[in-house]
Amino acid sequence: MELMSKISEEVKSYIYDNGEAFDEKLLSEAVNVSTKIKDILDRGNIDLLKNARKLISYVLEQKDEELTSFAEQEGIAWATHSLTLSLKLEWVQAIRRTLWQLIHDLESNKKITDTRNDFFVMEKFVNDRIDQFLNSFFISYSSYKDEMLHKQREIVEHLSVPIIPVRENVSVLPLIGSMDTYRMQIIEDKVFTEISTSRIQSLIIDLSGMALMEIDVIDEFEKILAGVSMMGCRAILTGLRPDLVKRMVHSGIRFDSDIDTRGTLQETLREYL
Repeated sequence: MELMSKISEEVKSYIYDNGEAFDEKLLSEAVNVSTKIKDILDRGNIDLLKNARKLISYVLEQKDEELTSFAEQEGIAWATHSLTLSLKLEWVQAIRRTLWQLIHDLESNKKITDTRNDFFVMEKFVNDRIDQFLNSFFISYSSYKDEMLHKQREIVEHLSVPIIPVRENVSVLPLIGSMDTYRMQIIEDKVFTEISTSRIQSLIIDLSGMALMEIDVIDEFEKILAGVSMMGCRAILTGLRPDLVKRMVHSGIRFDSDIDTRGTLQETLREYL
């Protein structure tokens, strides 16, 4: 668009000649952000003033691909350093207001547009692209946050499945807390891997600290025990409480002959140690 090219040149020329005035106006429009400019730069190496000019440049020069890519990079950066969405929204809206004030001043002095229709075309062009930036930023921010939370949950779940070697070829797996199918999947992956890599021949699984299992979780647990036997490892269950035994019996679970059950972990460890 010839109109947007003309406006772009005028705006870039103004910012180049009046950079400090432009920055001061921008900061005055974002009171909460202005007090955190240095903190954001120190925490995430994010130069808000420099990035504001980059955003304006991409918008006015019709660089839609660069605009979207920039928004996605910003989303990841803000999510990585736990910067709040409210600050980002305030900052982008301040950029929008400052840009329109600048365009208004240029229009008053230089009559950039010829008709009222030109102004509305320009208004739609600019605001649509700023909204596009915000939309891409929020999607990138949310996706990256979700990915981080998922990875953190995986780490926590793996740490909550400690397989402790007590002697050569003998290890203990204490299961504590509530169980769901997701956690059972983590247990399955870790148990099978450890049996293979550590050459475990006897795995003592202590259930005394575990909450009541639901039927679908009991089914998954039975499959894990079957897999342990298939890998040539002997499973020893300890700490089976009456309520858990009752639920297992009613769910139809039947232990293979390779699986032993003992009273307590302490008694079992005394035998193996």
